[in-house]
Parts: sequence; structure tokens; C-alpha cells
Amino acid sequence: MAVHIDEEALQSSLQRLRQATFESDVAAVMKRAVNSIHRVFGCNGAGTMFITESGHLSYVAASDEAGRQLEEAQATAGQGPCYDSYVYATEITSTDLHADDRWPDLPTHLLLQVRAVAGIPIMLSGSPVGTLNVYRDRPTDWDSSDIQALRAYSDLIAEAIGAALAAQEHSVLADQLRYALDYRVIIERAVGYLMGAHGLDAVTAFSILRKRARDSRRRVADVAAEVLGRAPGDGPGELSHTGDHRT
Repeated sequence: MAVHIDEEALQSSLQRLRQATFESDVAAVMKRAVNSIHRVFGCNGAGTMFITESGHLSYVAASDEAGRQLEEAQATAGQGPCYDSYVYATEITSTDLHADDRWPDLPTHLLLQVRAVAGIPIMLSGSPVGTLNVYRDRPTDWDSSDIQALRAYSDLIAEAIGAALAAQEHSVLADQLRYALDYRVIIERAVGYLMGAHGLDAVTAFSILRKRARDSRRRVADVAAEVLGRAPGDGPGELSHTGDHRT
């Protein structure tokens, strides 16, 4: 099954949302975006997740309960297409999550109606700060028109975020986004070091940083700085592996 995008409906929806960025806060714009996606894509639901100081992607907005549960399932499992989308800063799709062996711990946390999923990074200043996530209730092959249209929504959400931060908006979400931007580089460097030193893929390396942060109740950026500070002498025995989620 493939769903083709109605280009006129897409542009109309994006225009309404772009106008809303001047009238609403960033959280309100994200909610409007995820609520409009199913009308354009023929999807069952959508949501957004943003990175936290502990390195977890956290639920922000969803169009329905299953969409919210998809985001929470990935947060619980610590893996999924949206995590990979964030770490690799690229689109990640699954025809059917319940039959996808890339994330073996995820299906047990999912509702049965969440099948095909696409994760699109939300990019700000060249770095991902979160993901836009869309699901369908039956196996689906995502085509290039799906991805291009989802990128347009992701870019619009990033515009709203940029406007909110430029206006010095003071909110939990704004602070979270500033953190994601300020510390993305050092986290990327630590991920790169762990990959090179221990033969890991990016998702596994990021999961190690995330686990260390959680176990020590510190920010993932502080753990990344620690890893880089002792990099020359950091041996494999000091790593706490959380499983190899290679894609």
C-alpha cells in the first residue's frame, strides 16, 4: 500500500501553519502540525519528540493516543526509528514495526495498530533537536513524496522553534531546545570517539552515553565531556553496553 500526497492540500496546510507561527507559541504550533498531518498524508497519527538533558527523546505533542503511545514506547525501549532518525540526522522508515528486526525490544511496547512508521529529524542550526514521527495502521511502503512532504512539516516546526528561541521565550521546552543546540557538538564528538575506539555504530554509542547519564543522574553532555576528557585511556571494560542496535 502506498499513499500519494495531495500537493494542493499540503501547500494549503503548510501556509496555515506558517501563519500560525506568528500567533502562537512553539508548542501550540507543533500540536497544530501533528493534528493536520493525517489529513494530508492519509496517516493515522503523528507526534513530535525532543531530546532531554538525560539523552532521551521525550514526548511533546501527538495527534492521538496511539501516536503518543508510539513515542512513549520508543522512550521506554530506548530504541526505534525516531531514535535512529535523531542520532543519524536523517529520515528513518519502517514498513512494519512489528516485523522489523532492527529494534527487537520495541514491538512488545507497541499497540497493535501502530505498524508503518516514519521518523524525520527536526533540524535547527544544522543539528537535530528532535523528531517528527508519523504512523499508519497497516504495513506501508513510504515513497519519496511522503518523505519530501514530511520534511516540509519538519522544516516548518524548526522555523517555529527558531522564532521562539529568537524571541527569548522562557519555557521548559525552550530551555530544552537551547540545551540540545548548545551541547549537540560535544555529544557528537563523544559518539564518534566511542564508534572509532570500540567499533560501535552511532546508535549504540549514543545509547551508552544515555545509560551512563541515567545511571549517574547527570546530563548526557557532561558524560560526553567526561568520555572525551579521558578518551586516550578509556578501555572497553569501562563501557556499559546497552545492546547493539545496528541499522
